[in-house]
Amino acid sequence: MLDLIDRKILRALQADASRSLGDIASEVGLSSSPCWKRIKRLEAEGYIVERVTILDRERLDLGVTVFAAVKTNQHHETWLADFARTVAAIPEVVEFYRMSGDVDYLLKIVCKDIADYDRIYRALIKSTAIYDVSSSFAMEQIKCTTQLPI
Repeated sequence: MLDLIDRKILRALQADASRSLGDIASEVGLSSSPCWKRIKRLEAEGYIVERVTILDRERLDLGVTVFAAVKTNQHHETWLADFARTVAAIPEVVEFYRMSGDVDYLLKIVCKDIADYDRIYRALIKSTAIYDVSSSFAMEQIKCTTQLPI
């Protein structure tokens, strides 16, 4: 069970995981050693999965975001395992979900341009039996965060 200080630590780390231990400890009202022990416990208990650096896609020439809605008439485990392997091998797919409703799977893809997306699309449909892929291109990113509301 998380207490208020655990939640403060997690919020601080979500906002900027590169902050010094001393800064985080000061913010949450602890000294460094107890703060460090809590962080290590939160990692051990699986609350902290990994620490990453978020990069600027535009600066890296990856300015196109595509949401690809995939429909299939294949719903057996072998097909899903093959499809999941195919998708996992495409580095431009940054998120991959199995959905409820009219769409079976949703992929978030970041790429350089439309031609780059077409290359990814062709690789996707070549490797697995897919009934339909409907792609939507993001015109503007209005909100994007990795911070969970804790």
